[in-house]
Amino acid sequence: MIEMTLREIAEVVGGTLHDVPDPEVTVPGAVEFDSRRIGSGDLFLALPGANADGHDYARAAVAAGAVAVLAARPVGVPAIVVAPNPGAVPASSVALAGDSDGSGAAVLAALATLARVSVERLTAAGGLTVVGVTGSSGKTSTKDLLAAVLSPLGPVVAPPGSFNNELGHPWTALRANADTRFLVLELSARGPGHIAALSRVVPPGIGVVLNVGTAHLGEFGSREAIAKTKGELVEALPSSGLAVLNADDPQVAAMAERTRARVVTVGQAAGAQIRATDIRLDAEARAEFTMHTPKGSIGIRLAVHGEHQVGNALSAAAVAMECGADPETIAAALSGAHAVSERRMDVRTTASGVTVVNDSYNANPDSVRAALKALVTMSRAGAAPRRSWAVLGEMAELGEESVVEHDRIGRLAVRLDVDRLVVVGTGRPSRAMHQGAVMEGSWGEESVLVPDIGAAIALLDASVEPGDVVLVKASKSVGLWEVAEHLTGGEAVK
Repeated sequence: MIEMTLREIAEVVGGTLHDVPDPEVTVPGAVEFDSRRIGSGDLFLALPGANADGHDYARAAVAAGAVAVLAARPVGVPAIVVAPNPGAVPASSVALAGDSDGSGAAVLAALATLARVSVERLTAAGGLTVVGVTGSSGKTSTKDLLAAVLSPLGPVVAPPGSFNNELGHPWTALRANADTRFLVLELSARGPGHIAALSRVVPPGIGVVLNVGTAHLGEFGSREAIAKTKGELVEALPSSGLAVLNADDPQVAAMAERTRARVVTVGQAAGAQIRATDIRLDAEARAEFTMHTPKGSIGIRLAVHGEHQVGNALSAAAVAMECGADPETIAAALSGAHAVSERRMDVRTTASGVTVVNDSYNANPDSVRAALKALVTMSRAGAAPRRSWAVLGEMAELGEESVVEHDRIGRLAVRLDVDRLVVVGTGRPSRAMHQGAVMEGSWGEESVLVPDIGAAIALLDASVEPGDVVLVKASKSVGLWEVAEHLTGGEAVK
């Protein structure tokens, strides 16, 4: 956060000072909503939660070094208090349990205002570029690649994991300070208008749209509605900005008509301005390809897994090139960029020789298809093919298309010749996935439906052999990472 006094912060967010001995004291740190993570000079954000109210931890936060608390009521320690708004609710995905009086919504609104003002001042000073990334899948992987390729150009702030909603978005933005050159943000949505709202909180100068898929289809209703919402990012860009669009996705390419900004296209399409050709995958599904740019062509070898990472890398390269990086610097950064965010194509090989692909953080039809293809590539590489296992759980938020999409995944596993499919869960979508595999030609125990995570672990313990490759993937709500972590036992990444 740009350094401000408590008086300035109160004026910015429309709050009042309580129990503040010196209003001219500055906040040199960041904003933190977890009292256990407070550092010296931070501002503590008091939010109500399902099991606890942040206001109850205000004293502990100040004792740990917080300068003051941003709260909805006086808390007996230095605080900036904003008035609750009983009619206010979070715009989309942040559910504040216990927020019956609107105090949490008021504190979130103050956080958003503070983030906007801080970023505006940093940008006006000429030292900060804001990069926004959206898409139905691949946002977090691309965010990590962007941080890698921009780091040689200056300090980068990016969110940990998928911190991309009304809380995570401004929280991340407020970690940028006068030394930060690049602020990389994910923008997620669970309905129309959400990306536009996040873009008003922290206006981007560069926008990247990766794809339009079927994630959250149940909440949007159609791919067209998803495309309309994802395009809110490029609509928010200024005329001096840059839109990086995936030329391989027609719905993304069409967004060029919706922005005032200059457009750069990326992909494998012949007309893409930054293009990949000669794509090859190694034994762990890591891509090697030639990248063609207006500044010349160069070979790229990725350290992340899956052919789908090629498009993510091209998007990151386009942003870095816009910010002044040359192809050689980009190639070096991409070759050293490993997965940073947990449970996303995290490949580990155990002491017994079992390779576990932990992609269990989340799932939608597009990401599951990409993960299955990576699994098959890894199992078939080398002199002797290895047995492939796909341990899959439910893909959430697909609405009326849920059964159809799960059926398609089951059938795809058979068509790709995955050796063993273990479907976890007893709900209708899980049953549809298993039944799809059976109807596509799975026989015997090629596809097995198990009721829960414990049953999946028991089956794997009894059946997995050295040399096997095991993919674990499901929506976050399933918690299927327990399977992957059981198999790896915390062993080091290969």
